[in-house]
Amino acid sequence: MADAESTGNAAFVKASQDVNNLTTKPSNEELLELYALFKQGIFGDNDTPAPGMFEFKAKAKYNAWREKAGMSKAEAQEKYIAYANSLIEKYK
Repeated sequence: MADAESTGNAAFVKASQDVNNLTTKPSNEELLELYALFKQGIFGDNDTPAPGMFEFKAKAKYNAWREKAGMSKAEAQEKYIAYANSLIEKYK
């Protein structure tokens, strides 16, 4: 299983750690965007099987990640860093 540290991108690793220390929880939409960019930045395109129809949370996460299809890992990491930093500023 890959993680942020295995990417070799120190800024990506730092952003993924810093965003976990927010004093206020981001909205569900913000969390989905973070999730999707993180997964795309680590794994690339989502090729996992779709969750069941009544697995609403899993389906939302699956769809958010699928929307990033075609984005390179490097681009997703850069977007993740920028987005995480904007949330850090917003919720610090």
